[in-house]
Amino acid sequence: MPKSRIRKKADYTPPPAKQAQAIKLTNSAWVAPVMLAMFLIGLAWIVVFYVTDGSLPIDSLDNWNIVVGFGFIAAGFGVSTQWK
Repeated sequence: MPKSRIRKKADYTPPPAKQAQAIKLTNSAWVAPVMLAMFLIGLAWIVVFYVTDGSLPIDSLDNWNIVVGFGFIAAGFGVSTQWK
């Protein structure tokens, strides 16, 4: 019986390395000041509401003043997502 030919396998060659792309991380100048301002306005709104026993900042809102203060704080967190 004749001998079968043995096929020689090609050596492994790794795929070419991919070039790393530079990521552009630039901060907009407005992000940090607006974020901090929103946090501080929300905090000040809630503190003023509690210190004045609910008569300030807006008397007609009653306990909704707390929601307004937390709204400013939430807006600050929303702006913080733009910070790099």
